[in-house]
Amino acid sequence: MRILKNVVLPLLVVAAILGYFSVFTVSEKEVALKFRLGEIIDADFEPGLHFKTPFVNNVRKFDARVQNLDEEPERFLTVEKKNLIVDSFVKWRVDDAERYYTTVRGEPERANQRLREIIRDGLRAEFGKRTVQDIISGERVQIMDILRTTTAEAAQSLGLEVLDVRLKRIDLPEDVTDSIFDRMVADRERVAREIRARGDEAGERIRADADRQRTVLLAEAYRDGESLRGEGDATAAEIYASAYGQEPEFFAFQRSLRAYREAFQGEDDLFVLSPSSPFFRFFDGGDQLPGLNGEAGSPDQD
Repeated sequence: MRILKNVVLPLLVVAAILGYFSVFTVSEKEVALKFRLGEIIDADFEPGLHFKTPFVNNVRKFDARVQNLDEEPERFLTVEKKNLIVDSFVKWRVDDAERYYTTVRGEPERANQRLREIIRDGLRAEFGKRTVQDIISGERVQIMDILRTTTAEAAQSLGLEVLDVRLKRIDLPEDVTDSIFDRMVADRERVAREIRARGDEAGERIRADADRQRTVLLAEAYRDGESLRGEGDATAAEIYASAYGQEPEFFAFQRSLRAYREAFQGEDDLFVLSPSSPFFRFFDGGDQLPGLNGEAGSPDQD
């Protein structure tokens, strides 16, 4: 029994220790490299349980999940030498564990630094051959596609797979933004002034045309009215002449009555005239009234 305790139990402990150091597991979230005395001998491990030689082999594991490189906003010059503030991010993951280890020592920070340099160079190149209008209005998606392709090709040498490259935001610097806003306000005010000027011009033209039409209509109406009035006066004069021509004395009598009516309109009206004045010819006697002394128009001659 004492031999069993002194020999077997230590052997079991040593065996357990050797067994513990002889196995390793790889989860679905990891990639692993197996080394032999510092040299990579295996990099293709499926998730599960694997074996190694204790004290000869060692294993390093790396995160195989998608990593996110969120860049701080930086300034880039356009072809017209104007600054744009660009905020971008990259999504990547480990594709080749062996190359990932040999290039960046398997450190995500080093990988992010290399990707950051690649993205900066790509943005600098693409922005340097485009104008602000091209970048903001129409070619943003094209720039992202180009960056995704070039970054993916460059990242292969690092053992990385680039899944996506996005430009989150493209802004102008604050001083440039203020000047652009001021210029936009000035442009809008200029357009408003032009529209108001065209409206005033159109209004003056419409008013002038309306005044002209009014003057023409009034002139034509006055002309037509005067023509009708002249025709009416001529017709009336013709009728009066025809009527008065048949009885001249009666016409004279009517005219004198109208003159008397117009002359004696007030109670205090006073005329100083000779009694023999022609104005009072019909006041001299009733025998001078037409039709009352047996002359033309009297009943005795009918």
